[in-house]
Amino acid sequence: MRIRDAVEADLPAIVAMYADDELGATRESPADPLPEEYRHAFAELRDDPRHRLVVAEVEAGGLVATLQLSYVPHLVRRGGERAQIEAVRVAAGHRGNGVGRQLLTWAVDQAQARGCVLVQLTTDASRPGARRFYEGLGFTAGHVGMKLPLR
Repeated sequence: MRIRDAVEADLPAIVAMYADDELGATRESPADPLPEEYRHAFAELRDDPRHRLVVAEVEAGGLVATLQLSYVPHLVRRGGERAQIEAVRVAAGHRGNGVGRQLLTWAVDQAQARGCVLVQLTTDASRPGARRFYEGLGFTAGHVGMKLPLR
């Protein structure tokens, strides 16, 4: 498996992974052609050095996973930068075989190499399997996350 920065040509496969679950199916649009909003968001991420959208690929199977890794400056923890992991997805046919573990380990290693003081992520409360997965990697549910949808 190889982890690399996503390119625009990867967008259809990435959005398809986002849409391939009960939550994503209600909010993503993997139509062909993709809605322009995805290309605009991709360009914003690509052009901002604090964000990385990455994909994991295998020779025979193409793209098998993705995540967004963002670096957030803070005053707390003595001004320590933190890494935020978002939008973790593993393609359905590749779940349970270590792809997610390799991808998350890579992201944590990137944060550590950058000097981040912590890595944080959120997972939807309706995904207990995802929570167990993250806990198995050493993440703890030390806070209560809250969201306010704006659209």
